[in-house]
Amino acid sequence: MQALPLLLIVGLSLHACGREPSSVLPIVKDYPRAVQAQAADELEALPDGSVLPVLIGDYAVLREQLQHFGGLEPKEWLAPLTGPVTGYRSKARMGVKYVEAKGETLVGFREKRNSFIAQLQQCEVLIPSVGHRLSDLRTLMHGLKSRSRIPQIELAAGDDDVALIIRHLDPLPDEDQQAFLDFCQPLGWHLYLQPGNESTVHRIWPALTGADNEERLHYRHPSADVELAFHPTDFTQVNAEINRKMVPLALDLLDISPEDTVLDLFCGLGNFTIPAAKRASKVVGVEVSRAMVERGYENARRNGLENLEFHAWDLSQDVAGQSWANRKYDRILIDPPRTGALEMMKLMPRFGAKRIVYVSCNPATLARDAGELTALGYRLKAAGVIDMFPHTTHVESIAVFEKK
Repeated sequence: MQALPLLLIVGLSLHACGREPSSVLPIVKDYPRAVQAQAADELEALPDGSVLPVLIGDYAVLREQLQHFGGLEPKEWLAPLTGPVTGYRSKARMGVKYVEAKGETLVGFREKRNSFIAQLQQCEVLIPSVGHRLSDLRTLMHGLKSRSRIPQIELAAGDDDVALIIRHLDPLPDEDQQAFLDFCQPLGWHLYLQPGNESTVHRIWPALTGADNEERLHYRHPSADVELAFHPTDFTQVNAEINRKMVPLALDLLDISPEDTVLDLFCGLGNFTIPAAKRASKVVGVEVSRAMVERGYENARRNGLENLEFHAWDLSQDVAGQSWANRKYDRILIDPPRTGALEMMKLMPRFGAKRIVYVSCNPATLARDAGELTALGYRLKAAGVIDMFPHTTHVESIAVFEKK
């Protein structure tokens, strides 16, 4: 198959090009049947002038990488996992700069490969409660006495609340701190200050008292009836709707039985681990960050789950002597960083899992690791793409492996 240009969203303006839906279908004829079927269904439903979200480019990249690294082709191509293409991003880090020569304050994203800030009135990629208030934030920042000493703001949202983190180089004057409070309180936003490195981030509103004594936001997995807590600076998936679909998809693909023991590698705060514990006899999560391990146990307690273990370990290092690494598992879920999980692949035969689900943010390292797994006695059963970051060149993918 000839790879098309890398496009997460192929925009087909049917009105502009004067084509009928049926004449556009040959564009996807060489792609997996799941993509062809979705393209056909969506084209039939489109009014003139609409944009067709078909993840053709994603499949091209994933398929090309799988073939390049091992001549691999999944037995089945999964239908793409899609969601809204705007208003999806729940986290953002933005630069702030006071330009004295122009008498204005810039608030926006930093441009790629330089320190320039792209001034934004609003951002349609961010959730509307945040993305439609960038102009208000800029007005707020420009009115501060300390506007030249605030290089960055960070925004994070859970299902119900938003947190604003202010990075300030000098102590904030009382009137500036009050200005932030006056902005956040009517919106119900949590306000955090950061006078130094990440460890100095602390919440000043709402005050930490009694029942509300933790600096936490929350998100839910309705499919598992669980709620996870996280600190605004913790790593979480930024596309909440896709995450709510991705987790049950991965667990369905794992095909967990009530008597199974599951290993979750690179588990973070328990995004997959906690829902998996509702299906399995035992779930073991491993993550490099001790803070995330603590968060995992916190989330287990929050959801009344006792069939979990969390371990802190750098999975790029030798696991000799680690108790969790000397056990057998029925199912394994892997969700590594962009560098992949090459060091863990050689351990898969030792663990003895009959099925592995690999969630990846880099199709090249997924393909490389898939080649290792097939050499170790696994076959690539299924693969697909996840539109986690619409309007970007980022390709998220998922693959299922079964022991031969």
